Amino acid sequence: MEGDRFNVYATSPEQPHPELVFSTHMDTVPPFTPSTEDAARIYGRGSCDAKGIIAAQIAASERLCREGIYVGLLFVVGEERDSLGARIANEYAAKDQAHRRKYLVNGEPTENRIALASKGTLRAEVTASGRMAHSAYPELGESAIDKLITALTRLRAMPLPSDAQFGPCTLNIGLIEGGRAPNVIPDYAHADLLYRLVGPSQDLRRQILETAGNEVKVDFPLEIPFLRLRTVEGLPTMIAAFTTDIPALTNWGAPLLIGPGSIHVAHTDGEFIDKQQLAEAIDLYCTIAKRLVQL
Repeated sequence: MEGDRFNVYATSPEQPHPELVFSTHMDTVPPFTPSTEDAARIYGRGSCDAKGIIAAQIAASERLCREGIYVGLLFVVGEERDSLGARIANEYAAKDQAHRRKYLVNGEPTENRIALASKGTLRAEVTASGRMAHSAYPELGESAIDKLITALTRLRAMPLPSDAQFGPCTLNIGLIEGGRAPNVIPDYAHADLLYRLVGPSQDLRRQILETAGNEVKVDFPLEIPFLRLRTVEGLPTMIAAFTTDIPALTNWGAPLLIGPGSIHVAHTDGEFIDKQQLAEAIDLYCTIAKRLVQL
């Protein structure tokens, strides 16, 4: 689908158009830590996000197949960057309207708790322009970094929305760049911000623009919406503060979100997945599939 990256979609010959599809992503992020294991855990890059989930979903589908219940498997690329794999898969499903899937069980590290909701993402790019000058004569220049710092200080102090059930909207200033040299008044400065959404973004966007002020430019290059998700009665629940491919897979059925592993160790040099939790996930996926396809 792009270079050497490919999605994988697999079904059983007995049911080439299943009602339920297990899905997760194949791509991972740095750091490039080696894989090891001990009696209780498997360590390494992608062990919980989401290679372990792939293993659990394959094992669950094999067990279900032996019991005469047939599900699909959809493994996509690009979730950690731009959800390109999910968007391509969604286009494929849109062309296959005669065989609509009813349920999508998406796997992310939720410690085997089913998600009531997934926070959204709003990315904001804040850019300031100035005028270069020799730093010995700052009155001849106009510092873009000063403008950016002022805007970011206001944005950090800005009250953010909160939901009694789903928690607060949060802000991370993830990248700051600008300037040319210590002895040059900077003519350019830029920051990338990321807000985790707990509702619609319209009011938040307006508030960001007003708070940042007229001395900087604000763009919103990416939004992934906040989502309430389908659940299964009797399972422990959680709120996913992270985003997933689910908003890009709208043609794959009603979404559920659950998987083994902890998001708190994903994207770290100590990433691991608990073997017992991995085994429990296989049972959970089978239980969910049986309850949904019998509805």
